[in-house]
Amino acid sequence: MSVPQDLFYAKTHEWVSLDNGVATVGITDFAQSQLSDLTFIELPEVGTSFEAGDEAAVVESVKAAADVYAPVGGEVIEINEALDDAPELVNNDAFGKGWLFKIKVNEESEVDDMMDADSYEELCPND
Repeated sequence: MSVPQDLFYAKTHEWVSLDNGVATVGITDFAQSQLSDLTFIELPEVGTSFEAGDEAAVVESVKAAADVYAPVGGEVIEINEALDDAPELVNNDAFGKGWLFKIKVNEESEVDDMMDADSYEELCPND
């Protein structure tokens, strides 16, 4: 299981990369491995605003569907349109090409409530 050290993590298995007030959000390698092969991803619309913890997207796989929560509050400014035709990008590159959406965050300090990589690894059961 890959857990990059430079990201922030939510207990609900989302990751955040913060850059100049913009949070890139995705699901973790652990989450995608639990879901198995993704078949469809319902992303939020650009311009939608969320509070931290709101349901923001849905990922569906051959095994199950799962909600994706906004780990920080703000307005969606971009979605990963490549996932419409290739949801498997999340399985293949969860922390890179498989990102889900970008949020212009209301309060950058919200990431202070998230976990670092070591804390997230402790949360995940070992296979």
